[in-house]
Amino acid sequence: MSSGKRNDRPQLEQAIGHAQQAGCKLLIAKLDRLSRNARFIFMLRDTHVPFVAVDMPDANNLTVGIMAVLADHERQMISERTKAALQALIARGKQLGTPENLNDQARAAGQKVRRKNAYEHLNNRRAGAFALSLFRQKMNYSEISRQLNEHGFTTRRNCCFTHVQVKRLIERYSTTLP
Repeated sequence: MSSGKRNDRPQLEQAIGHAQQAGCKLLIAKLDRLSRNARFIFMLRDTHVPFVAVDMPDANNLTVGIMAVLADHERQMISERTKAALQALIARGKQLGTPENLNDQARAAGQKVRRKNAYEHLNNRRAGAFALSLFRQKMNYSEISRQLNEHGFTTRRNCCFTHVQVKRLIERYSTTLP
């Protein structure tokens, strides 16, 4: 089960894309498991893919909006409580982490992950620049995702791009690229 805290969820994006193509509803077990980020839930609502949360089957746009904002607030409160608890442990002299994990093998594995992330970041910047140029040529998100996939670009998790991911990519890189 994926965390409601994360917004980069390829299987969910795939389900949204399938629901759009098939013209069917997206069935969600619990709204707060979908996401604890109000912006993400509003973005899903704005895709016009109808969805039903099993824990709130009679919910409408108003109640979904209210619950999204409450879930977002709860996420912030959880984060603040966790940070405070960690600071209290540090103040009492507790060393966080597992020192035996700081061996040469762990350091090499960490370096490998950092290199992989740097490559993915570079690949994402290239995909972002390409997507942004297509967007400026008045292509829609679906057309851009098709172009990215045809040119061999993949998401961070080596999946094909969807229109939702393209929208996020453009939003992310439109402020950082010329």
